[in-house]
Amino acid sequence: MTPPDDLRLASATALAAAIARKELRAVEVVDAHIAHARAVNPTLNAIVVERFAAARAEAEAADAHQEAGHPLPPLHGVPCTIKESFAFAGMPNCAGLVSRAAYRSPADAITVARLRGAGAIPMGLTNTSELCMWLESDNRVYGRTNNPYQSAHIVGGSSGGEGAIVGSGASPFGLGSDVGGSIRLPAFFNGVFGHKCSPGLIPNSGQFPSANGAEAEGMLSTGPLCRKAVDLWPLLRILAGPDLPAALRRDPATEALAGLRVVMLPRPTWRDPQPAQAAAVLKAGEALKGRGAAVSEGSLPGLRKGFLLWGNRLGAGNVHSFHELLGGEGPPPPLARELWRLFRGQSAHTPAALGLALVEKVPLGDPAANVRALDALRAELLALIGPRGVLLQPTFPRVAPRHGQPLLRFWEAGYTGIYNALGLPVTQVPTGLDGDGLPTGLQVVGAPGEDALCVAVAQALEADLGGWVPPWQAARA
Repeated sequence: MTPPDDLRLASATALAAAIARKELRAVEVVDAHIAHARAVNPTLNAIVVERFAAARAEAEAADAHQEAGHPLPPLHGVPCTIKESFAFAGMPNCAGLVSRAAYRSPADAITVARLRGAGAIPMGLTNTSELCMWLESDNRVYGRTNNPYQSAHIVGGSSGGEGAIVGSGASPFGLGSDVGGSIRLPAFFNGVFGHKCSPGLIPNSGQFPSANGAEAEGMLSTGPLCRKAVDLWPLLRILAGPDLPAALRRDPATEALAGLRVVMLPRPTWRDPQPAQAAAVLKAGEALKGRGAAVSEGSLPGLRKGFLLWGNRLGAGNVHSFHELLGGEGPPPPLARELWRLFRGQSAHTPAALGLALVEKVPLGDPAANVRALDALRAELLALIGPRGVLLQPTFPRVAPRHGQPLLRFWEAGYTGIYNALGLPVTQVPTGLDGDGLPTGLQVVGAPGEDALCVAVAQALEADLGGWVPPWQAARA
């Protein structure tokens, strides 16, 4: 496949194929994306640590490597971006924590090394929420990231910089991580694709902060955000490494959708989502019905406690409290003092981070009862979709809110977090724009290990519903 003249519209795999055929040079592809990043990033503040000069030098080296006749890796010459919370040799790795701003990583995280080893060329590091634990990417080191469709709206978190720069068209794909929606929410708010794996498929090492205890490690997932669904599977396989787990040895192209059991949850909790979000689920169901799937509407009352169930499991067995993590290498900050400093505009921490440090002290219920409730919900969900079915529900009840609004409705993060707690694979799928020009989208949830099926459904929905809508096209509509 030859990529379009506008390289910002091409998939990473199409760009790699065109470079391999010498229809494009790596430096041409990297230059096009750097130019777009330079144009949009002053408004977005998505790339917070740039390496444009280094990326261009690597692209020139990639072209020389190809001219010398050497074998080419699968992503040879393709630009990308990396979430700042992943270690990248010689570059910052503070996740928005002021006390760690001077730190520089001694080596690449294993997933960063695998992308670079596959020929990808990182253009820079992208913004996160403070310590990667909030759904708005804002911190006192790098500032706030803005939505490429409307800058007064959020980009999500914690991989919000990735979502914004990929959604803007300035990066074909990026590396993110997800312990409660941190891939899926930024992908949704910025109109692109993202995948949260079944547990254990991709290593989580080399991140700051690292998973906080065994429960968090089991809920954390490293994975891609990308503007085209075709890139999800090859990126997952590269990130997993040479010893592919069984779930990633399959091919989404061979997953049959005819007869597939599809259960729609357009209104999954006690609070109805916005009409555009419920409509996205119904529209996707109709598209899959047209492909021969057995589509029905279902109900899972247990999802109403999604935020509490997720929060309780995430907090179980923590090695350190979030309050302790705020201290970096030193003691945790006294909360009363920090709240006073926040009121005076002098705190080194964001309102969301200090709020989380306060609310984590509030018990979320009996841990044993939480485990029983999660087990019951998981069994009910799997009985509903069967071993080879999928669930469709809104990724979030609303399109991208305005900055600051999620603080007043924090429980809505349960829409995504519950599936980390349940240990299920999920693909976020963009489904177009609402009447105000903001992206709509849904989650495709599968049974354990059914990552290929989730991605296959995402690819079908992209073909039927259109997928990512570039912001410059949305602005002309």
